[in-house]
Amino acid sequence: MVKAKVYIFDKQFDGFPKESDLKLTEEELPPLKDGEFLAEAVYLSVDPYMRAYAPRLPLGTTFIGSQVAKILESKNSNFPVDKYVVGQFGWRTHTISDGKPVAGFSGAYLLPDFGDQPLSYSLGILGMPGNTAYFGFLEILKPKAGETLVVTGAAGAVGSIVGQLGKIKGCTVIGIAGSEEKGKWLVDELGFDHVINYKTADLNEVLPKVAPKGIDLYFDNVSDTSGH
Repeated sequence: MVKAKVYIFDKQFDGFPKESDLKLTEEELPPLKDGEFLAEAVYLSVDPYMRAYAPRLPLGTTFIGSQVAKILESKNSNFPVDKYVVGQFGWRTHTISDGKPVAGFSGAYLLPDFGDQPLSYSLGILGMPGNTAYFGFLEILKPKAGETLVVTGAAGAVGSIVGQLGKIKGCTVIGIAGSEEKGKWLVDELGFDHVINYKTADLNEVLPKVAPKGIDLYFDNVSDTSGH
């Protein structure tokens, strides 16, 4: 029998999540049925959506989240042993799954060969955050060279990718973030043209100075005018 270590959602979040809101337990897994596979976690995701979704999550259940996992045993030909899979398995070490969608989340899928690239990219730039940035920016905003783009939550997983895509497309990119350290990283490492620290600057005063011709594109990651 395989024993899984599982983080259980034990208390509803009151403000910022605390360690005491989750409880680490053990769960003994049953033998595999036809069509199922057993996978062991390699990477777990930590994403902003978890805070918003948590109030709908029943207490006592596995805490939500994507993971990259290695298939240890399988009775499903679509998920062979030793392959890597991405699934909404939650925060747990071992999972039995049939690969089908669960509770409104997408089903599991096998990872392609990443070559020498880290498998963790499948939870970041090659996963949900990257897809959100790519399709949201390119398919919805449809940027053109010379346009001015403002990105809130610019130092986050999605915002940082949107800004880089903006530069690739020839846009002037203005990021809104919450610290000078984040701003320096966005400008020096990712090539943003300007970053505004919403905690110390007045957006109504600074934005007209860095975007004197106005704003053409706005990618909102926070649904909040303060940019955090």
